[in-house]
Amino acid sequence: MEQTTAYYHLPGLFEFHELYAIFLRLYREHRDWFYSWCEIGSIYGAPKDALWGGGRVGFGDQEVSEVLALMDTYQIPARLTFSNSLLRPEHLLDKRCNELCRLFAQNDKNGIILHSDLLLAYVQKNYPTLHRISSTTKVITDFEVFRKELDREEYEAVVPDFRLNRALDKLGTLTDKQKDKVEFLVNECCYIGCKDRKACYENVSRKSLGEDCEDHVCASPYASEGYRFSRAMKSPAFISVEDIQKTYLNMGFSQFKIEGRSLGSAMVLEFLLYYMTKPEFQINVREEIYLDSTLDLF
Repeated sequence: MEQTTAYYHLPGLFEFHELYAIFLRLYREHRDWFYSWCEIGSIYGAPKDALWGGGRVGFGDQEVSEVLALMDTYQIPARLTFSNSLLRPEHLLDKRCNELCRLFAQNDKNGIILHSDLLLAYVQKNYPTLHRISSTTKVITDFEVFRKELDREEYEAVVPDFRLNRALDKLGTLTDKQKDKVEFLVNECCYIGCKDRKACYENVSRKSLGEDCEDHVCASPYASEGYRFSRAMKSPAFISVEDIQKTYLNMGFSQFKIEGRSLGSAMVLEFLLYYMTKPEFQINVREEIYLDSTLDLF
């Protein structure tokens, strides 16, 4: 079934609180500056040193009460990124992560991004109101495995590996129910030929658990550059604004995830401008944000 609205899931719930405090106000007060066909589906992230954290090393230090208050003000779902893939039963007793889940579960719009089946079962039992999302850290690149993941009733959304973004013929065979659960990672900069993505994510999981381990060494030919949006745009897996409007919405897909938790707020702003802001009003958004003395963009 063709869709008319794209829902973006934005990075940096704890990491970029100051940026969103300004951006969300602009989004509400000047809705005409932004594309009418898109909405904010959620903002996701995790505080630094969260045992259950995964995906990217978290550095957010915003108070959870302030984070939840901002999301409540603008009625935007908040998601905890608890995608650690190496959890053991004893880790489920972590007081801090349990308290975060308890607080997030008080709003039935909020969710949690998961990798571990152990944590999935625990969350289902103890925090059943949290919406559950299957993490891209599972690195699901086989389409039939992806289809089975979509059919798991435990999950309300599934983020496939970015290398399935262009499997359009196979994506077209999904049922409407399955399509509703697909959440595409649109701006991944990772090397399309990467064979170490799962190992990279596991390294982050080990660090979150406090294990002493060496940093993962990225084998990408562009690793020394760090993240560059201009390079991500050249990736065969990149999903552009035009792709969303002319291809994915028409095919029946409506959920799109923007990565960027480990980047600076200036880069995340560029994502918000590109994916959500009309070109003629991008300067207005930049001026409002750049001229706000409370925000450290870099």
